[in-house]
Amino acid sequence: MTAPIDRRLLLKTGAFGLGALSLPGGAMAAMQAALTKGFSHGVASGEPSQNSILLWTRFVSDLAETRLKAEISETATFRKIVAGAEAVATPDRDYTAKTILRGLKPGRAYYYRFVAPDGSISPIGRTRTLPTKGIKRYRMAVFSCSNMPFGWFNAYAHAAQTGDFDIALHLGDYIYEYQRGDYPSVKDAIAGRLIEPANEIVSLADYRLRYASYRADPDLQAIHARAPMLCMWDDHEFANDAYANGAQNHQADEGDWQTRKAAAEKAWREWMPVRDIDDGKRWSNYRIGDLAEIFMTESRIGARSKPAELQILRGVDEAGTLAAIKAFTQGDWQSADRTMLGTSQEDWLSRGFQSSKAKWNIWAQQTIMGTILQPDETVNWLAPDAPDFAKARVRRGAMAAKAGIPANLDAWDGYPAARARSLSAAQNSNADLVVLTGDSHNAWAFDLQHDGKAAGVELAGQSVSSPGFEAYFTGAPPTTVAKGVVERNNGLKWMDSSRRGYMLVELTAERATSEWRFVETVKDRKPNLAGLHRMTAQHGTRKLA
Repeated sequence: MTAPIDRRLLLKTGAFGLGALSLPGGAMAAMQAALTKGFSHGVASGEPSQNSILLWTRFVSDLAETRLKAEISETATFRKIVAGAEAVATPDRDYTAKTILRGLKPGRAYYYRFVAPDGSISPIGRTRTLPTKGIKRYRMAVFSCSNMPFGWFNAYAHAAQTGDFDIALHLGDYIYEYQRGDYPSVKDAIAGRLIEPANEIVSLADYRLRYASYRADPDLQAIHARAPMLCMWDDHEFANDAYANGAQNHQADEGDWQTRKAAAEKAWREWMPVRDIDDGKRWSNYRIGDLAEIFMTESRIGARSKPAELQILRGVDEAGTLAAIKAFTQGDWQSADRTMLGTSQEDWLSRGFQSSKAKWNIWAQQTIMGTILQPDETVNWLAPDAPDFAKARVRRGAMAAKAGIPANLDAWDGYPAARARSLSAAQNSNADLVVLTGDSHNAWAFDLQHDGKAAGVELAGQSVSSPGFEAYFTGAPPTTVAKGVVERNNGLKWMDSSRRGYMLVELTAERATSEWRFVETVKDRKPNLAGLHRMTAQHGTRKLA
């Protein structure tokens, strides 16, 4: 007997019918970590430039404020401090503290720590500034979708132990908002991976405690301490399928959406190694010498239009289904007004692409950009005992695909005009485009086109722990699922439908290479790899080899 299919998860990613505490003692350990006096959650760094780095820690005390001293050195002994600054931990920021150290050398590895007034010292972290000209190789570890109760963070652990990268990128779903027993179910949750609070997080206090719960994980602390991290949220840092004015997983009895959104963003900025903002600009770019420029965009809460929705009610016959499909294709799905980024951010990204002097434009963002149409045989991949509503939904998804309606309208497939504008801007750049993507829980490699011409490539990473296709298509081997999806979609060159892990993306002047690293398991804390897959785009081709 297979696990029951949750109706809410089937609604998560549209026509496909798919769903797009680490410490012993579980919840008690998480609560203790949140309340522990002193340095409670390790250290982190982020948002590097050629001569500066942002440093983060958390220090809990009974004082209204604690003034910490941040120190940075070229050696782990700290015999020579090359830069220092003050960071203040206060209750109104959940005792988190951040500061920016300046006057550093480009392309240089550093060690850092915080010192408290009582003489106590934080764990030591390692970070790196961005390089200037002459860089021959740059490596990025790319993560997304880390749902704690679903499994251990072995992807973080492996990357932290290996350390063969210059910077980490987290593309969202760093935490999940659900209550205990809801994604995952009580049955599917891993023992010892309890989250706090037990309820769905809605208030500022809720979001703060959920971050404290996640950040108690030693492997998450380890990856933050190993290298600087560039971060951007996706939806679950707020609520499932979030957009500017609402979310699928926000109901009226949970209060005002804008209030919840503001609380979620405040907690994220407190707990992540990122700057506070005072101008509303949530996007940023980072120059990797003359080799690459990284563009980090925000595509959820700033300006995203409400996702288009193909509504086919249960019990509708084939004629009614076809009528609903036709009405959808003639609606506003392809309207130029539908946006992921908003006008200001779109213009900034377009100008950035076209003015870039680098070899590669790296667009780090959240949802799949390549088109995914549902294969006809999808219904055969469900378990024989799958509920009738699930089978019916998948059959309707196959009918929609024949009319050109993609599977997941929460991704860029739901915003085709906006996608076309950005890909057109990429085509007009001298730099080759590489899109890095999270969100889907599976691994993908796409050739991206616009108006029949190559626009770049997309490298989409598998999740750290959240389940992918393998949790829903239990009636067919993962290789069959992957083969069927690839054959159905022309731009899709490869996918993996069943394994967790992270991407290691390497850039040189000649090529961009992704190595998808698959961990052996997430059911136990064991950071071993079970396989690799590599794909390369040669510079100047704008497509995968």
